[in-house]
Amino acid sequence: MPSTKASLAEDFRQRLKLLLWPALLALIIGATAFGEPIEDAARILRNKLHISAASGDIVLVEIDDKSMREVGDWPWPRSRQAKIYLELRRLGAARVSADIVYSGPTTLEDDDALKEALRGGQNIFLALNSVPMSDAEWQDAKKFLSKIAPDTKIASISAEHNWKTVIWKLPTGDFRDGHMIPSLNSAIAGVQPRSPSQFRIDFSIDPETIPKFSASDIYYGRVPSSRIFGKSIVFGSNSERIGDQYMIPGFGRKGGIYAQMLGAETVKRGSSLDLGWFLVILVALAGTLAVLRKEKARYLIALGGGLLLIQFVLELNRIYFDVFPALFLVWATATKMVWSRARAGGVTNSLTGLPNLTALRTDDFGRDLPLVAAKIHNFAEIASTLNAEGERQMVDQLVQRLTLGNREKKIYQGDEGIFAWFADKGTPFASHLDALHSLFRSPIKVDRKTFDIALSFGVELGSSRSVSSRLGSALVAAQEADDESLKWKFHDPVRMQEVPWRLSLLSQLDEAIDNGQVWLAFQPKLDLATRRTVGVEALARWTHPEKGPISPSEFVSAAEQNNRIGYLTDFVLDRAISAIASINREGHDLEVAVNLSARMLTDRDLPERVAAVLARHEMPATKLILELTETAAVSDSGSGIDLLLRLRDLGVKIAIDDYGTGLSTLDYLKKVPASELKIDQSFIKAMRDNRSDLIMVQSTITLAHSLGRIVVAEGVEDPGSLEQLKAMGCDQAQGFIVGRPMSFEELTRRLKSEQKRSAA
Repeated sequence: MPSTKASLAEDFRQRLKLLLWPALLALIIGATAFGEPIEDAARILRNKLHISAASGDIVLVEIDDKSMREVGDWPWPRSRQAKIYLELRRLGAARVSADIVYSGPTTLEDDDALKEALRGGQNIFLALNSVPMSDAEWQDAKKFLSKIAPDTKIASISAEHNWKTVIWKLPTGDFRDGHMIPSLNSAIAGVQPRSPSQFRIDFSIDPETIPKFSASDIYYGRVPSSRIFGKSIVFGSNSERIGDQYMIPGFGRKGGIYAQMLGAETVKRGSSLDLGWFLVILVALAGTLAVLRKEKARYLIALGGGLLLIQFVLELNRIYFDVFPALFLVWATATKMVWSRARAGGVTNSLTGLPNLTALRTDDFGRDLPLVAAKIHNFAEIASTLNAEGERQMVDQLVQRLTLGNREKKIYQGDEGIFAWFADKGTPFASHLDALHSLFRSPIKVDRKTFDIALSFGVELGSSRSVSSRLGSALVAAQEADDESLKWKFHDPVRMQEVPWRLSLLSQLDEAIDNGQVWLAFQPKLDLATRRTVGVEALARWTHPEKGPISPSEFVSAAEQNNRIGYLTDFVLDRAISAIASINREGHDLEVAVNLSARMLTDRDLPERVAAVLARHEMPATKLILELTETAAVSDSGSGIDLLLRLRDLGVKIAIDDYGTGLSTLDYLKKVPASELKIDQSFIKAMRDNRSDLIMVQSTITLAHSLGRIVVAEGVEDPGSLEQLKAMGCDQAQGFIVGRPMSFEELTRRLKSEQKRSAA
């Protein structure tokens, strides 16, 4: 996420460091099967969620306790076993697989009886445990079986079980003497494997749904042929007295023959795939690396949950893998991430997870890089309408726009809508920040609410000062850019010398008002139909005895930000009303407009003070216009509208200043009790060269007239624009072509001159 190659490499190293030990331990867990008990328990739970019935094609003839009571204790003489085989063949069994090992001769009579019963038994498979046998032992056992049962086939019953006597996997067969010997499960399923391999038994098949009969019922002919005919018969033991008991996961202990039968049922359902554990770790490793770039532990937890879900879905399609090593990797990394953040202590925003300004101050990579600060001026107002999740979504959208074109940019978040980052040396800030600012022309949407973002940027190009000082300078530049209606601004080191003066500016302002250093200039407003001066706008000016003229944007904005605008507003109202009242007493008919700060909309006593000033100077309220910027009007609450209504009820007129720079709607314009719209000068200056601005001016005039509002064009600087505005039906104009801001004496002389011309 850092913005330089060096910081990118460092960030990558930090992510690898975070991942190193979880990855190594996960590999050890996978290689040693350390997580097998947990894996097995989870697989049992998953199997319970999709239990299915056996096919019914495989039938167990079990040597159980009942058989041993009725036929005799096991092992039975081979002559009695022979009777079982004969009866099964008579009943029409399609295939008989015996889980009984015939390993040596008994009596001649019994062996001959078994041999006779198995004669012609090409579909009879006898068990041979091949794995522990040497080649010599294998040959001896095979030779004996070929002697006692020459027409039968051999099936391997080799299988491995874990410490809980669970057989999770079975071989498909065994390769001996250059031939493929099928395992007993393959024989039961009627499948001849081509090569030896292992597969997982599907323990979601309910073993209780496998049909079974006591061997004694077969022995005594008590089973109808319809239950045996065409079936694959399995003959084997299933009694704790005999032994050979194994755990069937989820169903308790049963005879080992059940593992072979469930294996056969698994084979009958089609091929399966076992991916093991290593491939899944690689997938988890790639996913973890990707998620680490977001630096959000909850994404890692979600990744682990996704692996569990995928495992369940794939198992439904007989695709298996071990997930515990991968889960350990993912969740151990998440835990380590959370722990690392906790140890770091206070370097991330608790709500959004972004690094905060404390982290910025300790970032050594940005020491010699330009520092950019973005200030969202209405962040607090927007955040106050959202819950925590909504604020997180808002910040996510802000960061997405700030990082557009460079997703690796590391954004630091401060309180109250402050964002900062280090930029590469040589960044073309003029185009870069202009482009970023343009991205915020469109509003953001959170919880179906739409919010306009007011922001500005400040840039500190780099110095030997601390990051904290540099950040303060960048933020000052961002605020100055907003005060001067700029998109962004460089920090000016020379201005640092003026910091003491600027800090004392507010205390000096009150004194300057009292000492007469603050005075009013008046800018005329021209009626386009009569070409007469019909009003003026009163503008505060400050001439400091040492500093000379002080920029209005500097002292007015300072007064606004520090809640001292009320005293200045009252002064301007008193002097403006006094001046125009005296002019009107000389036979003129002027209106005076006074700018009203948005902060004054919360001053409940303002209407009473305005009424008192009007009464004191004996001027009709209709001659006073209070101008409020469109941005302030649109962002105002209902209480502000109520205050404007109280002022209107006095007879005072309300004007919306700088119209076009905000985002007011027709519905809102109808609610604001304004009698006048002042089109922002940026549109007036551009309308002769830009068709879209011309259309905007024309449509505003039409809209305002439809609502009964007077339209004033600001910033008119040439005769051509003046004539064009008159042709479009604009009511009044203000600008250098009409008259620059002037003193009271100059205004008086201008009005007398107009009066003489009209009389002539």
